[in-house]
Amino acid sequence: VIEDVTVDFSREEWQHLDPVQRCLHQDVTLETYSQLCAMGNQAPKPEVIFKLEQGEGPWTLEEESPHHGCSDV
Repeated sequence: VIEDVTVDFSREEWQHLDPVQRCLHQDVTLETYSQLCAMGNQAPKPEVIFKLEQGEGPWTLEEESPHHGCSDV
């Protein structure tokens, strides 16, 4: 269900986003998932949500620390 209402980026597209854009993507995706859960979504939590909750993006870039979260922006 989350896949129907979120934007997925390819690895190449993700590399072109700046940190603020990545943070916005994280915030919007997590908020959307929260709203779906509030409306009764019973589907298992997608892998992308686990990654975003850990402060990671859908793609961890080689030059990035995996712990680089939105609070670091």
